[in-house]
Amino acid sequence: MFHLSRTKRGRAVPRAAAALLGVAGLITMGAAVAQAAPASSSTSTSAASGPTTVHSCSQAVAPGYATCFALKRTDKKAHTMTANATPSGYGPSDLVSAYNLPANGGSGQTVAIVDAQDDPNAESDLATYRSTYGLPACSTANGCFSKIAQDGSTNYPSADTGWAGEISLDLDMVSATCPGCHILLVEANSASMADLGTAVNQAVSQGALYVSNSYGGNEDGSEAQSDSSYFNHPGVAITASSGDGAYAAGTEYPASSPYVTAVGGTSLTKDSSSRGWSESVWGTSSSEGAGSGCSQDETKPTWQTDTGCSNRMVADVAAVADPATGVAVYQTYGGNGWAVYGGTSASSPIIASVYALAGTPGANDVPASYPYAHTANLNDVTSGSNGSCSPSYFCTAGPGYDGPTGLGTPNGLAAFTAGS
Repeated sequence: MFHLSRTKRGRAVPRAAAALLGVAGLITMGAAVAQAAPASSSTSTSAASGPTTVHSCSQAVAPGYATCFALKRTDKKAHTMTANATPSGYGPSDLVSAYNLPANGGSGQTVAIVDAQDDPNAESDLATYRSTYGLPACSTANGCFSKIAQDGSTNYPSADTGWAGEISLDLDMVSATCPGCHILLVEANSASMADLGTAVNQAVSQGALYVSNSYGGNEDGSEAQSDSSYFNHPGVAITASSGDGAYAAGTEYPASSPYVTAVGGTSLTKDSSSRGWSESVWGTSSSEGAGSGCSQDETKPTWQTDTGCSNRMVADVAAVADPATGVAVYQTYGGNGWAVYGGTSASSPIIASVYALAGTPGANDVPASYPYAHTANLNDVTSGSNGSCSPSYFCTAGPGYDGPTGLGTPNGLAAFTAGS
């Protein structure tokens, strides 16, 4: 079973110490006997002149628990919308333009979002986001939106303002990227890996072929069992955020699972190029940026061919994640309406939605392999870094594959389709 071996984000606890903590805490992965701390209120500055941010979820988690990777800007205040005004942050038309996506699509597809705890305002906030941008309604009433607990019921877990921010970010990014998709929100009873993994299984059992996970924690050697229990679903595109702690934090799980698409992060900027956009690695400090690195435990899948890491390398692909070039999100439970968010919690649901736009995966496929067969159909990110490392591609972008952004970002749908 998977146990997160850290007491503070970005600082791994030695395995022997982690084992003692696990025994002392009597944490059983089959039951949520301890809760992660409430949402963090600590702020950070992305760069000397950059934005201030707050982690939506607590970064101090007990062994066996995960944190989410949503970063909310605190220097961008919610505001009352006026006629013809748009919220701060990138919206649907920006993402469609930046990643060369169809303006509509995804009809008949369901993207599942797995998060912990309940957001009681999830559906009403989603309605505001979609109506503001002129997207079709997605509600329980019209069959587009569903919210269930990890057991498939409507006995939702306790509400949490921090995870509600994560939920709002996830739902809005699916809406922005795949407005025709149905959305299934599966709320785990807690942020334990056992509960989150059970929610992943529930999403798949409900028929979702695209499942986004914007959470994670450090590896500790037990990933193979969690892979088998929760993430080995052939024919299902499962995405996972690479983390927000930059290269120094180490690889995150479940992003390091060979059964998921590990999604890194970029800074996304409008420019005068033929594409109209440029991207670089999101890496604003030694402790904040897209996660990347060589797994210490997970074996390398056959479709991943970089030569500096003999095990699984993170990430595979990327999308916007820098709060300085963040996305608009509407949140009222724990928020005051419009806000700007970043973190690889934004990039994971974007990529899951691109898979949904691209069409049904092969029944026996691991869709994480698809981009490796279509490298020419991605925007190669060639500048920026998220730390200091050796080999350099573990943390520094250049032509071809690199850790923080993988093979690159979407340029249409071809890189996310089945077949060679």
